Amino acid sequence: MQEDLAIKIEHISKCYRIGLKEKMHDSIASAIADFVRSPIRNYRNYRSLYRFDQMRPGDGADSSDVIWALNDVSFEVKKGQVIGIIGGNGAGKSTILKILSKITDPTYGCAEIRGRVSSLLEVGTGFHPDLTGRENVYLNATILGMKKREVDRKFDDIVDFSGIEKFIDTPVKRYSSGMKVRLAFSVAAHLEPEILIVDEVLSVGDADFQKKSLSKMENIGQEGRTVLFVSHSMSAISRLCDRAILLSHGKVVADGPADQVVSAYLNASSGTAAARVWSDPQDAPTGPAVRLRAVRVRDEGGNVSETHDIRQPVRLEMEYDVLRSGHVLLPHFTVLNDRGQCAFITLDQDPEWRGKPRQEGRYTSTAVIPGNLLAEGMFYVSCYCLTLNPDSKQFNERSAVAFYVSDNLDGDSARGDYAKKLGGVVRPLLKWTTQFYPNGNKPADRALEHDPLSGRSA
Repeated sequence: MQEDLAIKIEHISKCYRIGLKEKMHDSIASAIADFVRSPIRNYRNYRSLYRFDQMRPGDGADSSDVIWALNDVSFEVKKGQVIGIIGGNGAGKSTILKILSKITDPTYGCAEIRGRVSSLLEVGTGFHPDLTGRENVYLNATILGMKKREVDRKFDDIVDFSGIEKFIDTPVKRYSSGMKVRLAFSVAAHLEPEILIVDEVLSVGDADFQKKSLSKMENIGQEGRTVLFVSHSMSAISRLCDRAILLSHGKVVADGPADQVVSAYLNASSGTAAARVWSDPQDAPTGPAVRLRAVRVRDEGGNVSETHDIRQPVRLEMEYDVLRSGHVLLPHFTVLNDRGQCAFITLDQDPEWRGKPRQEGRYTSTAVIPGNLLAEGMFYVSCYCLTLNPDSKQFNERSAVAFYVSDNLDGDSARGDYAKKLGGVVRPLLKWTTQFYPNGNKPADRALEHDPLSGRSA
């Protein structure tokens, strides 16, 4: 294992046996025969419960009562990297973490880990309802690998972070569910391992505590510790991780920069990509006068791209055929974020064609979104076309394409030096000015020569 590696996973597969639906008997004779055979069948099932000697994933020997949670997974993690592991439910994310935490063994393959490991897989594991919060802090911290003197040193910080100082000497059975998870996460967040394994813990507590938790995880990553982080929050993955691994049905399907992998995952799950082409006119969205042929999202260099730096412009392109001459067209785009909120609607304002009838033929209309306008996140583009005077809808293709805007925290975007979550659909880079008055001696305001609101002289 190389010196700069913290984790090395080679060809890991994990197999589980699942229950099968029992067959119904259609006669008394078949029920009696099954009863006679059941001891032998049960013995064979017992022997095969944890035996997979004759079975390899994908070799055709799989049986109907076997599921491969992981299938030949390999990757490496360097020291100090913060890696996000994403994928749908049942993709194998938690199984990977459980193998690395030594909770379960792989069926095949091996994993090498270099450094002290702490796992945060289920918040609140080890809490005893009859013990007070103070006692459970020491109990839970011990389970997670901390020594008593470490807990003594960090106890005040743990309690302060949790925000439940008033109830720290109250039995945990009288806590609300939110209070329990706040205290449990606070204990886990103050661990100091070389490798931290985290499974979907940033969704605990209320909104304020989630912000505090995310900030704490950012600090852990900035301290140079190795972190494996599983979450269904793509914005958290994008902000916390510099690399992401996408799992699907137990296999690695993408491994690379976090923003690109997140974009690929969101596009795959929504069935939407950065380009959509209708090669067969019969299948294309069509009106009496106009037929849509393609919609694309391009970067500044003209390349079709699913991921765009927040500072760079994004080009929305609509290609269409005019089937009948003499109509005034109004192509337009609607851009929505991943919550379905409308970011903006943009109408074709090209002066060359505005208000002018168009001849038959192929047209390509492009709208340019300037850099530092949209916020970080996923955006979906719907394209429309109307004919004017009289108004008539030609086509209306919802969520035709999608793209992801990433903020790489380089400091020259609208985010500046602020590393935490920023809300909003747009994130414009506005011009700011600041004046400094030494010793607080602000000069008197000069009267306006002209009042722009009233139109009268001051």
